[in-house]
Amino acid sequence: MSLSVFLLFLFSTVLVSATPGPNMLLAFQYGLNHGVRQTLWVLAGLSFGLFMLLVSALLGIDIISRKLPWLLTVMKVAGALYLIYLGVQSWRYADDTVQFNKDAESQVPQSQTQAQAKGHIVKSATQRFRQGMWVSLSNPKAILFFAAFFPKFINFNAPLWPQYVWLTLGFFISETTWQMAYTIGGTKLSGWLGQGSRLLWLNRICGLIFIFIAIALLWEVVAVNI
Repeated sequence: MSLSVFLLFLFSTVLVSATPGPNMLLAFQYGLNHGVRQTLWVLAGLSFGLFMLLVSALLGIDIISRKLPWLLTVMKVAGALYLIYLGVQSWRYADDTVQFNKDAESQVPQSQTQAQAKGHIVKSATQRFRQGMWVSLSNPKAILFFAAFFPKFINFNAPLWPQYVWLTLGFFISETTWQMAYTIGGTKLSGWLGQGSRLLWLNRICGLIFIFIAIALLWEVVAVNI
């Protein structure tokens, strides 16, 4: 894998990972209510769950590329269509996402007050780890996303596993960075994203990235089969 491809992948995942979702919301709320130190095991669970989904997706891609190469083409086309769908949805409902996060933020002080009233009752490290892991695993669509997103950055004529290692490393760098940012930043980060239309355009930019990658993936399929 060339450095330029890796940097393009890293840049794309940094933007995609920045979009608030279940994982980021859990990190944000837990960090706000219990602090960074108590949230570290939650982050470890989130990362482990994502790792399990990612390995499942990469193993599937590896088996298909070796035994059913024609199915890889079908998967690329299906993945491109799915990314286009995600892109359109991200653009169309970006404003709804902003409103959802504002509603979630309005509930945070109440949650924090309840935690204080209960004497900051914190789950054990194992319970926090499991909670993070199950939040990640509860989103099986992540496997479909990985299967659709990763092939654009994989050279199937070169050894695959070294590329898998670099892609996994890049993905976890961006994902972990944003999880820590949401945990540490808490209301400050949420407030910054909530100013004006920043979160709105972040969602729309992510949507455009999905569509751009999908078009590149379809172009690659057409070029190979012409």
